Amino acid sequence: MDRHVAFENLHNFRDLGGYGGADGRTVRWRTLYRADSLGKLRGADWDTFLELGVGTVIDLRYPWEIAAKGRVPEAERLKYVNLSIEHRPYDQAEIDPGTDPWRYLADRFAEVTEDGAEEIRQVLETIAEAPGPLVFHCTSGKDRTGLIAAFVLTLLGVPEEQVLADFALTELATERLTADWRAANPDRVMKWPSYGRAPAVIMELVLADLQARHGSVHGYLKNRAGLSDRTAERLRARLLTPADA
Repeated sequence: MDRHVAFENLHNFRDLGGYGGADGRTVRWRTLYRADSLGKLRGADWDTFLELGVGTVIDLRYPWEIAAKGRVPEAERLKYVNLSIEHRPYDQAEIDPGTDPWRYLADRFAEVTEDGAEEIRQVLETIAEAPGPLVFHCTSGKDRTGLIAAFVLTLLGVPEEQVLADFALTELATERLTADWRAANPDRVMKWPSYGRAPAVIMELVLADLQARHGSVHGYLKNRAGLSDRTAERLRARLLTPADA
């Protein structure tokens, strides 16, 4: 099945199904999606979105981002949850070109895992308990969305190499995400040449940092974020195919 869902105005909408998980099981298709901003949905894109049968939307952006850029249309017909996991905003377009970009971004991810531990737990609980297809998203579907995707896939037993590969698929959307930024900011200069990039090395650093600080990703989620064993089990029951499938 095609992992990428084609939209005109969204560039990074992907199905998380198909990855091999725990006990030889597979992540279910057409159940969990990750995306860039759903505030861009309109026209034929809205019809495409409705065809997916999504019943729950988790918006990972700051409330001020939502006020400025909009949220999913007709949110009242969905279960719409806003959980801003990032607490220290920064502007990637303004990153010093002389900075080690991947270490810099990994350090920003580390801030999110510490500052946003409570919201991260709530996101995972919402995914575990949703009754049908769900999508979570931020602005570009890259960093905040990438972190949540990595946590979910890890909890499902997906090997790290596949978790990293999923993160890096955003690279296919980088050119269009950059074009969107330029169109929205015609009077600004993008100082950082790697805007919109998502190489696997960033997530590799993030996961290594979590292992160093918390023993493992599972250790972080349980002991720092407070994720219960029940929620982890519920995630696996909901998002993995049956063992005999």
